[in-house]
Amino acid sequence: MLAVIAHRGASGYLPEHTLPAKAMAYAMGADYLEQDVVATRDGELVVLHDIHLDRVTDVAARYPDRARPDGRYYVRDFDLAEIRTLCVTERLDDTGRAVYPGRFPPHTGRFAVHTLAEELALLAGLNRATGRHTGVYPEIKRPAWHREQGIDISVAMLEVLATYGYAERADAIFVQCFDAAELVRIRRELGCRMRLVQLIGENSWGESDTDYDYLRTEPGISELAGTVDAIGPWVNQLYSPGSSGQPPRSTGLTERAHDAGLLVHPYTFRADDLAPGFTGFERMVSFFCDELGIDGLFTDFPDRVRRLIADP
Repeated sequence: MLAVIAHRGASGYLPEHTLPAKAMAYAMGADYLEQDVVATRDGELVVLHDIHLDRVTDVAARYPDRARPDGRYYVRDFDLAEIRTLCVTERLDDTGRAVYPGRFPPHTGRFAVHTLAEELALLAGLNRATGRHTGVYPEIKRPAWHREQGIDISVAMLEVLATYGYAERADAIFVQCFDAAELVRIRRELGCRMRLVQLIGENSWGESDTDYDYLRTEPGISELAGTVDAIGPWVNQLYSPGSSGQPPRSTGLTERAHDAGLLVHPYTFRADDLAPGFTGFERMVSFFCDELGIDGLFTDFPDRVRRLIADP
């Protein structure tokens, strides 16, 4: 059965990685809620997509003198108490405009940053109240960078997860990371028994020292299969858009992963930002689910995906 993973919550409707967005995604029937995990100066783990605060909060207005020389405001330079004073907004670009202008109006409402523990507690409460078993899908953000900043974020996150009952392969959790070496460390040195996911980006993104071009090859996939349970590729890596009226076609990555025994959970399915070559969200979802045979997907619109897979 296809796993519907709420990408930063129901982020197509409410500001990303806020508790209201997570509660909405839960109500929409998501199978998993995603958490990106970053560490504060006082060692607390908060749920934010970036190691910076300036694209999704009003940090520059509240703490104008706290930017680093590169002009960015880093989560690691703020205590949790300071971060709790910030207002979370829709994601903004470098000019201060909404990245997705049709979504929740920027600078409207009162949304806040929360901790990983707070989100796990909310989910536990919702699961108990509804009798459902919605899972979690946390990402360890920039582990090598965090170690340079004085904290082993992988160890810290595993400790929080264990406190809330996540430790075994059978638990409703996938742990994801872009850093292949870190996933090997988590599995072999830290003894993690939970399901692990290798996120696959482009080398030009600078997510880690991992060679993503190699990981997409047959030897790379074979190597990954010795450590992880799934891959999370960028959706564009799984297909080639059709040209001159031809339909899209597989790049073979899905097939290579399945042959190696790995699940395939691509990102990100957005109704307001379609992958190249698709003119509608329904067709995009249908191609990847029915024709490529992916096992799950990250989406900003979990309700729309849930309806599509329930009534193809």
